[in-house]
Amino acid sequence: MLLLGIESSCDETGVALVELQGDRLPVLRSHALHSQVDMHQAYGGVVPELASRDHIRRVLPLTEHVLAEADRNLQDIDVVAYTRGPGLAGALLVGAGVACSLAASLGKPVLGVHHLEGHLLSPFLSADPPEFPFVALLVSGGHTQLMRVAAVGEYELLGETIDDAAGEAFDKSAKLMGLGYPGGPALSKLAQSGNATAFKLPRPLLHSGDLDFSFAGLKTAVLTQAKKLGAELESRKADLAASTEAAIVQVLVKKSLAALDRTGEKRMVVAGGVGANRLLRLQLNEACARRGVRVHYPELHLCTDNGAMIAMAAAMRIRSGREAPQARYAFDVRPRWALT
Repeated sequence: MLLLGIESSCDETGVALVELQGDRLPVLRSHALHSQVDMHQAYGGVVPELASRDHIRRVLPLTEHVLAEADRNLQDIDVVAYTRGPGLAGALLVGAGVACSLAASLGKPVLGVHHLEGHLLSPFLSADPPEFPFVALLVSGGHTQLMRVAAVGEYELLGETIDDAAGEAFDKSAKLMGLGYPGGPALSKLAQSGNATAFKLPRPLLHSGDLDFSFAGLKTAVLTQAKKLGAELESRKADLAASTEAAIVQVLVKKSLAALDRTGEKRMVVAGGVGANRLLRLQLNEACARRGVRVHYPELHLCTDNGAMIAMAAAMRIRSGREAPQARYAFDVRPRWALT
């Protein structure tokens, strides 16, 4: 079974082909991704209308590209999967509309996929795929969640952010430092040349005793510190970036370890854009190694939004019997959609 996956939830257009073969893990055959970062940079953030229009321009050429790369044609596609939500409504509608129209023209079934489930299952595309059950740290865009994952579709929410997510804390702090958009990767790169102990920044909910997160207060503390520095900010920017990154990572690592303790699991998955952070991987790997816990990540190029994770999630739902694709071409999207 060959699945075409289309991702268009925000500012990246992703298309991929994944092949499902019996009881084995689905295999990625080809994928292509277009990022809108350069377009949105001038505005300091994502402009939804521009994002939607760009998805319209990109999705069909990307589809042609992945088919050619895999030496397949449209008639070889058995299922068309697409991101149904959550995300920007207009952007989601582009992917859903193209997916359902394409499937209808081919007489093939479709399957709408939860964007966060795509991230959650993306490590199964890696060279070192996990096994169920595991604890998952999902750090993607506006989401920071800890879950126990027993199987495909069996997710227990352990904790989540009550305000800003980790990704938002990175991006908003970077913007306060004048690092532009997208700020998170720029902040992390700058932090490598800074002193992580230069500024004493808060670690919100670090000792709360639960598994929830809160990063809004950290963002405010970064703003306060930046104002205090005034003209010195430029020369101390790397130190402030390093101190900010250290605060975020410490909270993520401690809560993740607490989730492992609470569940008794010996396997962990980290997924989503922040999962590519160098310091997070380093500290979590070291802490988990001391506990005899294995940690799994998506490949670095699959940490951001992409079509491969959507096709993979659809394939795993089909393989597990959790959901079957259907030849129903009337569609809706769910900009707000809880995974659990």
